[in-house]
Amino acid sequence: MPAPALKAFLAAPGPALASGPIALVFAEDEVELASTLRHHLASGFRSILLFAPDAFGLPPDLAEDPALHRISHDLASGDSLTEAVNAVIDSAPGLWMYYCYNAEYLFHPFRETRSVGELLRFHAEERRDAMLTYVIDLYAPDLARHPDAVSLRQAHLDRSGYYALARPDPGKAGHPKERQLDFYGGLRWRFEEHIPADRRRIDRIALFRAKPGLRLQENHTFSDEEYNTYACPWHNNLTAVIASFRTAKALKRNPGSTFDIDSFQWQNSTPFEWHSQQLLELGLMEPGQWF
Repeated sequence: MPAPALKAFLAAPGPALASGPIALVFAEDEVELASTLRHHLASGFRSILLFAPDAFGLPPDLAEDPALHRISHDLASGDSLTEAVNAVIDSAPGLWMYYCYNAEYLFHPFRETRSVGELLRFHAEERRDAMLTYVIDLYAPDLARHPDAVSLRQAHLDRSGYYALARPDPGKAGHPKERQLDFYGGLRWRFEEHIPADRRRIDRIALFRAKPGLRLQENHTFSDEEYNTYACPWHNNLTAVIASFRTAKALKRNPGSTFDIDSFQWQNSTPFEWHSQQLLELGLMEPGQWF
């Protein structure tokens, strides 16, 4: 039976939007789609909305999971992620939400013992309505064995090479935006000649609380400037990581880059341990005042 289109789903969402946090997973292809869904179900999301073409298959245990709600959506045919996220925002004001693609995995401080719901309750107590996440590239070390650059068991990441630049404020010539930075690093930095300039940033406001009038923009920022800040004015706040094979996968799939890349390995590559402590020790996310 085909999944409903987004408009039909939102007309009668049932329990899917009854309480948060909810995750919106956008499937560009079927690569590690099942592992992506299982990871986020285990993270504690109350509901997961899967945006995927009807042809994409799922294992029976996931297809029958009551927390998973499938929506017919095809990014390759022009369906928009931004418009879909904004439509869900309009339908569920007040709920905490998260969005990602397949082959992406959310990690937050102390993930192994604390759920994403606990994370966001603390964040809300600090009067924060959005959380900065860094998209940290994962890649397979042996592209001959894994030509799509994806391997969960042998995943590597860059342990250094990340940096931030002040985010210019178009309304104030010569002055940056307050508490906003553009972050760079990973494969988008090392292979920047293959990445359009407007897609090289690795920051994404992936966790946020919906409210009337809020709009996600095409560059992964929001219409409310406070949502785009990395911390409140008083102290550091929590941040999180999205460990992602998406860039590696795209660089090996794109005919313009695949033949120029024999390996993603370099002197600062290190195995990914699939544990929040490694990301904290590398300084890739911030626990803030949460202990």
